[in-house]
Amino acid sequence: MVTKNYAAAFITFFSVVGPPKVLLSFAHLARVHDRRRLRLIALLSSAVAVAVGALAGFTAPWLLELFHISPPALQLAGGAIFFIYAISLVLGVQLGPDGPQEDHPDVVSGLRALLMPFVVSPLALTAILIEASERDSWTWRGTVVGAYDTVIVLDLACVIVLAPLLRRTHHTITELLSRLLGLLLAAVGVDVMLDGLSALGVPGLGRGGH
Repeated sequence: MVTKNYAAAFITFFSVVGPPKVLLSFAHLARVHDRRRLRLIALLSSAVAVAVGALAGFTAPWLLELFHISPPALQLAGGAIFFIYAISLVLGVQLGPDGPQEDHPDVVSGLRALLMPFVVSPLALTAILIEASERDSWTWRGTVVGAYDTVIVLDLACVIVLAPLLRRTHHTITELLSRLLGLLLAAVGVDVMLDGLSALGVPGLGRGGH
């Protein structure tokens, strides 16, 4: 997961929290929220995601040191959490206390529904913490945060532009796409866990060992 420049960091974040992952979540919300409220939810959730990413990125070395967390352990934890989330997509199981309320939809319920896949994406935070702590440089940490923020802005632009299409997407189609995406994301989670095991010295694992 470690990268060397802005472009590589951008690709990493695009793969773990890019539009393909976020648009399906917004498609579910678009069925119960009007366009104005959906746009507000998108703006607020993107702002929170940027704030969380900046906080994690600029404080990464100290966070890992404070909690005595090694990068391999972080990869295992982040990959495991993301794997559980992906399996819930495959099985159609709702994680968390509730999703968007169809009877009384509001901005808070919409933000809550986006909490796991977007605002606090386990793989995105794992990538930010690992990448930002790789070099003891404020410039590098700024580069990592900048790459992450670029992906968030791209997600926001896609949601705003495609909001009308998302509202017209049939529920069955979004469910089918969610389950397909869940399968792919589960594989990503497993890959991250294998990278963590490889970094711990388990032979024959990691992406280079496939």
